[in-house]
Amino acid sequence: MRRALALARRGRPAASPNPFVGCVLVKGGRVVGEGWHARFGGPHAEPMALARAGKAARGATAYVNLEPCCHTKKKTPPCVPALVRAGVRRVVAGCLDPHPLVSGRGLRALRKAGIPATAGVLEEECERLNRPFFTLIRKGRPYVILKAAASLDGRIATACGDAKWITSPEARSEGHRLRARLDAILVGIETVLKDDPKLTAHGEGRDPLRVVLDTRLRIPPSARVLRDGGRTVVFTAREDLRGRGPRRGAAVVRRVRRTKAGLDLREVLGALGEMGVGTLLVEGGARVHTSFLEAGLVDEIWLFLAPKLIGGAAAPTFFEGRGARRMRDAIALGLTEVRRVGPDLLIRALLD
Repeated sequence: MRRALALARRGRPAASPNPFVGCVLVKGGRVVGEGWHARFGGPHAEPMALARAGKAARGATAYVNLEPCCHTKKKTPPCVPALVRAGVRRVVAGCLDPHPLVSGRGLRALRKAGIPATAGVLEEECERLNRPFFTLIRKGRPYVILKAAASLDGRIATACGDAKWITSPEARSEGHRLRARLDAILVGIETVLKDDPKLTAHGEGRDPLRVVLDTRLRIPPSARVLRDGGRTVVFTAREDLRGRGPRRGAAVVRRVRRTKAGLDLREVLGALGEMGVGTLLVEGGARVHTSFLEAGLVDEIWLFLAPKLIGGAAAPTFFEGRGARRMRDAIALGLTEVRRVGPDLLIRALLD
């Protein structure tokens, strides 16, 4: 199963928003075929492994990190009939597929065809690999990672607004590699107006879809997120969009509801999910970070801490807002990683 997981990781990020799946066929104590889901819309892991095994697949045990699919409402044929036709002897899945059209049906279909099928091997690790897919299926929205760079006292800029650069080139490169692994990156209009970022992966891999929250549609046509031919979507609350949209570059301008706190973030995430965005990187600034955290829409945090102290009551922090009145009201985090990145510290944490 660990080999299946290693193969599944090869599909990142091209297979998103589909799950990352690897398959290993074992017969007589040796591997006779391997496969993984390499890209969205492409062959699934099981058919690839079966094709590579050929006739040797008959009588083999298939190890796959996610329950094989059994429905036809997708781009590729279901995997269960392929496993049955190939004559595999047994199927071992790491975890069940949460998709309502699968969710145990794949294993039951295999058993009905006379093939013993079980799940639950390295289950926690298998589910962790596909947390984005599970989030998209269960919640109808992308898996949200909030990324921030701050000083040791939590500041993301000085009181005068100077933020370049808090962290090191090594930390910034790590952030660019993260962008390349995710489907989309989101910022607020204030970040666009102040910093005019490109929001690309800076050569570290594929560039993500760029998302801008712009309540009053103030984004200028000269903004770099609109000028380089990349894909951009701008969410706004303006009712009359005629003649108000960006004149070039932005592929999509979407209107969503406005709430007291700004744009309806749940509607934004729902729209992105419908567009096939499975993973979203929120890069701020402070107001956007706070809105997502207070709405309970963050799944994971990447916090880069620089060995610096900025100070100043007016200096912004990456999370502000109302704040917790009691310690029991604080947002609880589950640390998953703490490591050095150049001179800086990277802290990764999951939210319940």
